[in-house]
Amino acid sequence: MLHRFSRQPARSMAALMCGAALFVWAMPQAQAEGVRNNVVSFQASATREVTQDLMVVTLQATREGTQAGEVQAALKQLLDAALTEAKSAAVAGAMDVNTGYFSVSPRYGNNRRISGWQGSAQLVLQGTDTARIAQTVGKLNQLNVVNVVYGLSRDLRDKHESALTAQAIARFRQRADELAKGFGFASYALGEVTVQSGEPGFGGRPMLMAARASIAEMADAPLPVEPGKGILTVTVSGQVILSK
Repeated sequence: MLHRFSRQPARSMAALMCGAALFVWAMPQAQAEGVRNNVVSFQASATREVTQDLMVVTLQATREGTQAGEVQAALKQLLDAALTEAKSAAVAGAMDVNTGYFSVSPRYGNNRRISGWQGSAQLVLQGTDTARIAQTVGKLNQLNVVNVVYGLSRDLRDKHESALTAQAIARFRQRADELAKGFGFASYALGEVTVQSGEPGFGGRPMLMAARASIAEMADAPLPVEPGKGILTVTVSGQVILSK
């Protein structure tokens, strides 16, 4: 008999503990659901049209030959001469010079055997002094312009982003006030918030080799350039918790 009585309280105690555990688990879940019911997610942005002040010009030389070493040597000689010419006009920030893609690859015939070699080498001029870059490109007649792109310099982008960030945050807070009042709440608290910015995309302007060849015929003729405009945007997105 003593053994039977000892098992029944054990079952009751286990049931009681299980119920208590269920109650303790349910309370935070209910509270969390209540908090989620008062959360509003939205975003606010500020935009500005900006004239792009950074230009990047990619020039390229191509050579063909029967031997890989000959093609590589020809490209190297041409690139060295172009580098010397470009560096003589380089000014940090205004016009920076660096080499780009350099490749030598086989050319195959109809019999799937190597019939020759072809290679290409690139030189990149970039900076905020578009007139200096245009003049330098005009002197590099041994290279072809294959791409011209525009963008924002770091200094100009930072300058605009600071003002746009302040505007976007002010619009986010104003919208939060409007939403709180619209839903019948007295105030709000900030939840998770992120700030993102996007600069105008670099607009590529490829130039045909034939067009570049006609420019090369004119001694020291500068490259025609005209910077474009883009939209710089700062967006504040996140959540606010509405409260009475």
